[in-house]
Amino acid sequence: MTSLVLASASPARLGLLRASGIDPDVVVSDVDEDAVETEVRRRDPDLSPAGLAQVLAEAKGATVRDRLAGDRRLVLACDSVLEIDGAVHGKPGTVEVARRRWRDVRGRTGVLHTGHWLVDPVSGRNTGATASATVHFADITDEELEGYLATGEPLHVAGGFTLDGVGAPFVESIEGHPSTVVGLCLPLLRRLLGDLDIPWWDVASA
Repeated sequence: MTSLVLASASPARLGLLRASGIDPDVVVSDVDEDAVETEVRRRDPDLSPAGLAQVLAEAKGATVRDRLAGDRRLVLACDSVLEIDGAVHGKPGTVEVARRRWRDVRGRTGVLHTGHWLVDPVSGRNTGATASATVHFADITDEELEGYLATGEPLHVAGGFTLDGVGAPFVESIEGHPSTVVGLCLPLLRRLLGDLDIPWWDVASA
């Protein structure tokens, strides 16, 4: 059996893993996402939104791997960003930003990118990939928007919305795997484990 460390504070990601039979330990990376984004864009101004999600996931995974030096557990890190018209939207952070973003996306379509980075300290191998899903947002009213903002939920999640929480009624449909939008694509995780020659049930039964 193989144990897993989730390098994320996201309760949604933790819930996805537990619901699929994996009960990981949690070690939060505390990576400064804004600082990482600023640095990578300085080096690569044309980095795509999907590429940014992957870079952020790798930064988080590397930080936790180094913190757990000598530990034999797998480390899984993820990061999600919402792309609208080529622009990247992370966590709004404030009501004002969340309101502005929702007024921009309501009734429209965006793409949620989730980067994954899986580290196996036993073999010294790493693997990762980005999963993407298209999100069709409802054309919500100002009253509905203000009610959603009052919950506080959209301030601290990528793109300012959730599929598994209070924001679910405001997403009309998605194209892609739902877990990608929640923040951790389970089918992709299974494939990444396979890349490291680790069967799914070795982790799910740990």
